[in-house]
Amino acid sequence: MASVNTNYGAMVALQQLNATNRDLETTQSRINTGLKVSSAKDNGAIYAIAQGMRADVVGYGVVSDSLDRTKSTVDVAIAAGESISDLLIEMKEKALSASDESLTTAQRAAFNEDFKALRDQIATIVSNAEFNGVNLINNSTASMEAFADADGTSVITVLDENLSLGGAIVTLAATASLNSSSVASAAVTTIETSLDNINQALARLGTASKSLEVHSTFVAKLSDVTEAGIGNLVDADLAKESAKLQALQTKQQLGVQALSIANQASSISLSFFQ
Repeated sequence: MASVNTNYGAMVALQQLNATNRDLETTQSRINTGLKVSSAKDNGAIYAIAQGMRADVVGYGVVSDSLDRTKSTVDVAIAAGESISDLLIEMKEKALSASDESLTTAQRAAFNEDFKALRDQIATIVSNAEFNGVNLINNSTASMEAFADADGTSVITVLDENLSLGGAIVTLAATASLNSSSVASAAVTTIETSLDNINQALARLGTASKSLEVHSTFVAKLSDVTEAGIGNLVDADLAKESAKLQALQTKQQLGVQALSIANQASSISLSFFQ
């Protein structure tokens, strides 16, 4: 039936053209952003999952920074401990030499001066072995913690190793000297004990540093894998979208032509009255 009041063909053509325009807008958005899910209205469930994973990636960045800071602090402590261990070896040499009873007073005094200089150097190293305001070898802090997971509920703890003179590890007193052969002989024993203790402390610090390094590597890999997972969820296939864009542009042009033809249908009614 021909009618000038109702043009059903034009209605259908317009509906199809509108649908094509919506698809074209979606495709253009995906090409512009590179995302098939760029907002919650695109796919609410996927968007929520992706946002949660993005929050984890940000958290992994914080964890990585925390691990790096702690590892640097531990590495400074290790470097200081190794220097102290070397100094103790030198001090043992001086003490052993000073324990020789055949030395004159002046000769022993010379060894004593060297010994005290090395002793004071240990104190200097201990007081300056800090990173970012934290010193793990002067008994100023009980421990240091680094984040281990993205929400901060798990930590890696590194305990303080007090390498101060007269402590539980370096048992040599801060005022130690080599006044006599017997005192020097006793100092040798004390230094040997201190060396054993400090080597054990260095082993503990080295293990902690290695653990931090291993976990830092794992966190970096975990962050990369998570980012790849986000991409799998929300990234658009640009090759596919490009092909789809061309198809929709062609379809849009055909829709415009179809609508134009449908709009001309009502004018055919005029031919009935000629």
